[in-house]
Amino acid sequence: MTTLSARALNRALLARQHLLARADRPTADIIEHLVGLQAQAPLAPYVGLWSRLQDFDPAELAGALAERRAVRITLMRATIHLVTARDALHLRAVTQRVPEGVFSTTQFRRDLEGVDLADLLQRARALVEERPRTRAELSALLAEHWPDREPSSLAYAFSFLVPLVHVPPRGLWGTTGPVALTTLDSWLGESLPGTADPDDAVLRYLAAFGPASVADIAKWSRLTGLREVVERLRPRLRSFRDERGTELLDVPGAPLPDPDTPAPPRFLPEFDNVLLSHADRTRVIPPDAPRLPLPAGNGARTGTFLVDGFLRGTWTLERGEMRIEPFTPVSRRDAKAVEEEAERLRRFVAGG
Repeated sequence: MTTLSARALNRALLARQHLLARADRPTADIIEHLVGLQAQAPLAPYVGLWSRLQDFDPAELAGALAERRAVRITLMRATIHLVTARDALHLRAVTQRVPEGVFSTTQFRRDLEGVDLADLLQRARALVEERPRTRAELSALLAEHWPDREPSSLAYAFSFLVPLVHVPPRGLWGTTGPVALTTLDSWLGESLPGTADPDDAVLRYLAAFGPASVADIAKWSRLTGLREVVERLRPRLRSFRDERGTELLDVPGAPLPDPDTPAPPRFLPEFDNVLLSHADRTRVIPPDAPRLPLPAGNGARTGTFLVDGFLRGTWTLERGEMRIEPFTPVSRRDAKAVEEEAERLRRFVAGG
């Protein structure tokens, strides 16, 4: 069985993420290939796509959100992702038990002991389908029926258990808005599929993030029972090992570039999936880098950048000024390339 070095895995990941060379493909195609983009920070997907696409036009993504061809919704790892409308339905069906499991361990659930959750969800659904509402609005309205309960827990129960969309103008390039929520099925006019087969999601993960271990797939998705899924798919997969001897699975035909393939500097937005989607992150995060994800209050406004394919620092853009902070010294030639890419990003963001 072939052994792949961390550098070989790095180049495979960059190639599949279109971070070795920008792709000339429609925005929706890239979003689906990546199985969505992390989107807690509402404008992060624009930077993520700018780094991966040639001549990316942010109006194309904003239009898809406004026209309901793309949505921001809680999916893998119980975090917010931007996905196409088609993927929202399929991926939420596959990952539905993830937010349910998270909710069962929270203080919100403990606050609601004795509450009829079916009644709560029905009332909350009627409110957000009447018109999109913020969580604060929803909390106040639900508290009218359960005045002896913590209002925020009532709203968060609904947020965890029912597929909800963060509606525009939140997430639109060049504007902003409150986090207003409505149900996925009412927003798209289509219900979740009745079955939830994870096989396709696992194969797509490997195509975009592989080769990867079962632990990596679990870290990306937070799904359980993946060993059974992998064994069912094994006849369709190829196998490698990393330098620690861990089995890595892959889909046939996916890129495996030469480990010495040059990798240009790339700027990533807050919480980019390339940094968050493996149990073993050494393929992109060197041992001397700070632990990620970045801490709350910092990660919401701080992006990261790669040099030679590996995480080397953070960036911020405030009042039109780009601030670059490497974790370790960067060579003069690399520093010049980083500065040039940073200026291109600054001009892109300034345009919106």
